[in-house]
Amino acid sequence: MILYKKLKKKSWSIIVSRLSKKQFYPKIYKSYWYLNFNKTKKDKLTKNYYAAIPNPGAGIGHQMANWIAGYWFAKKFELEFAHIPFSSKKWESFLGFGANEIKVSELVNNQGYKKIKLPLFDENNPQAIELTKKIIEAYNDKKVVFIAEQDQFYKGQIGVIKDLKPKFHNAEARKTTQLVYNQDNFNIAIHVRRGDITIGQESKNTNLLMRWQDNDYFKNVLLSVTNTIKTQKPIAIYLFSQGNKKDFQEFNEFKNLTFCLDMNAQDSFEHMAYADLLITSKSSFSYKPALLSNGIKVCPQNFWHDYPKSNDWILVDDNGVFDINKLLFIN
Repeated sequence: MILYKKLKKKSWSIIVSRLSKKQFYPKIYKSYWYLNFNKTKKDKLTKNYYAAIPNPGAGIGHQMANWIAGYWFAKKFELEFAHIPFSSKKWESFLGFGANEIKVSELVNNQGYKKIKLPLFDENNPQAIELTKKIIEAYNDKKVVFIAEQDQFYKGQIGVIKDLKPKFHNAEARKTTQLVYNQDNFNIAIHVRRGDITIGQESKNTNLLMRWQDNDYFKNVLLSVTNTIKTQKPIAIYLFSQGNKKDFQEFNEFKNLTFCLDMNAQDSFEHMAYADLLITSKSSFSYKPALLSNGIKVCPQNFWHDYPKSNDWILVDDNGVFDINKLLFIN
């Protein structure tokens, strides 16, 4: 039975990936045909929900993007949000996003709701958005929890920051937080993405190459930051990555630098979120802590998600150059 479900899921994933760009794509969904045989009902007769599945085959940054998309589109479609837990119980507890949210399993198993899958849609395509709204409205007299197709894209990601921050910072897991930072220092965290993208330098995989930034980029950014910030506290630097110290010889000139190459994923994530200043890479693994951070964020401007237009977000070009004047407000 388990094997059958896996094969069914894999087959469906292949079908969606091959047909999602076709004009007839929505027609492969039962929800599309339900709309065509039932009139849209503008008046809401029931409280319906929207949820997105954190992709169990992806990294935590990707999974968080899925979850955030569900939270965002629930609001956009004027539905209630329903929680689907992350694939890892450790991450589920660590993030705390599900606190005070009703689970899809509760709605289906105990409250008589049915799951209805929605087609992928382009959030910038008015026709696709309108079709999705009409499908949702056709079920207004039913008890339904709409499930976004896997990896429904939401480019912005920033639209839910005000909701995510208190979830994370008030999570039960924060009660046992043990940071290596000294509060008497101005703590800078820098994430240098390596690991999976390193092989892209040899394979020339386009998807991996677009994420690559060499050590000189990060050195330039870090040098500009440390030479510019005005703080009464001593500066302490923590470099989060994978590999060996010999892979980061460009950083030997920086004093009070600690290499965090063996720290586990949750601890690394937490330290990035609590840094006084975080330098991110082209990676969801540092972009997501940046969304949760109350510190300063220095980020690559050429990225696939958006950044808030506020003073605590500073954008850097591909050469590691940015307007250093934006750092001068730090005290």
